[in-house]
Amino acid sequence: MTSPLPATPALSMHLGNFAATDPGVGGFQPLLDRARLLDECGIDRLIVSDHVVYGEDLEAYGNPAVGGIAGGRQPTDSDGLWLEPLTTLAVVAGVTKRARLQTGILIAALRRPVVLAKVASTLDVLSCGRLDLGVGVGWQREEYEAAGLGFEGRGRLLDHTLEVCQLLWREPRAAYAAPELAFEKIHMMPKPVQPGGVPIWVSGRLNKMVLRRIARFGSGWIPWGDDAIEPAKGLALVREALAEAGRDATGFQTTLTLRIHKDASKRVDVARTLEPVAALAAQGITDFQLTQLPVPGDEGAARDLLGEVVERFRKAVGR
Repeated sequence: MTSPLPATPALSMHLGNFAATDPGVGGFQPLLDRARLLDECGIDRLIVSDHVVYGEDLEAYGNPAVGGIAGGRQPTDSDGLWLEPLTTLAVVAGVTKRARLQTGILIAALRRPVVLAKVASTLDVLSCGRLDLGVGVGWQREEYEAAGLGFEGRGRLLDHTLEVCQLLWREPRAAYAAPELAFEKIHMMPKPVQPGGVPIWVSGRLNKMVLRRIARFGSGWIPWGDDAIEPAKGLALVREALAEAGRDATGFQTTLTLRIHKDASKRVDVARTLEPVAALAAQGITDFQLTQLPVPGDEGAARDLLGEVVERFRKAVGR
């Protein structure tokens, strides 16, 4: 059975599948408690991030030339604890019922494509069709080298990975030939329960390669760098790329991270935080992320805050 897609525009939150230091007794159980709470309170999409390994030089994250973000800083040092995202979402699927589950993003090229296709398909089946696969090339040379892959060719590696995944998700009997991999008469079951396979959301700045990737594979776009500040401006380029590829832009998803505002008493100013939502939705933004929303540790206070956020958001977008 496939879970219905959430009404759009949708409201998303990050689960925080990483920690700067050992979380100690209880480990990452709070992540599962948070997932259950967000699902029950009406958050539409739950997001996790990805790093397989870290090198010791994290300065590249602040360098847009290699895929970082100007002035950016990683949330942990090299020895931070990062849970693998697809494994994490498999567990989260078991404690939630309605929220969609998204990688935001998965460095997909670090995984062998046939295995990734199988893992994602399995997760989609077990979650009743709730998986969204957000993908990007990453920024860290050492991560690719540790996986035995070339950093300079990461864009082509990602395209290759997505080619194989979509082929295996869609074809009952698959054949593939490329410099990286070749096979024929291959069967992969079960298929994802979502028609056409797991939706792929492509992350990246809108250069020619990213636009081609979106047009070929994308059900959505996760803006990055300067594009993330005002993604509505980039939507014209995305729609043009989709049209050139013969695709209808209807139903295409685009995300934006909302800035969290606080009042004089340091409490979240929900009205001000959500003030731009209606106008942005009218411009084509379909997914609004509250990445930095400070959810209280007290469950009652958390439910009160989330209830207000969800109610105001739905009113703003006419849901």
